[in-house]
Amino acid sequence: QVQLVESGGGLVQAGGSLRLSCAASESISSINVMGWYRQAPGKQREWVAAATSGGSTNYADSVKGRFTISRDNAVNTMYLQMNNLKPEDTAVYYCNAVRVFTYWGQGTQVTVSS
Repeated sequence: QVQLVESGGGLVQAGGSLRLSCAASESISSINVMGWYRQAPGKQREWVAAATSGGSTNYADSVKGRFTISRDNAVNTMYLQMNNLKPEDTAVYYCNAVRVFTYWGQGTQVTVSS
């Protein structure tokens, strides 16, 4: 079972930046797909970005050009660099890992003030 722990959330003004981290309890090199999702109050959880073990990345249109997902196998951690943040990016951000089963972290709150 893979345990995931997110960190790096906080309060930031519009236009600012944050970097989220997702630390895994074991090697991520064998995890085919890892991703970030977010859930705003009163809304469904939505996909944000994904990165494969082969180096491919994909982004939701709403964050393309502003967010960057990356994986560091050496420290078993995935990141989400978020730049030019907007108030509509406010949400709880979750990381997940897909390896036979899907594993989720507990989430980290990101709040962007206008």
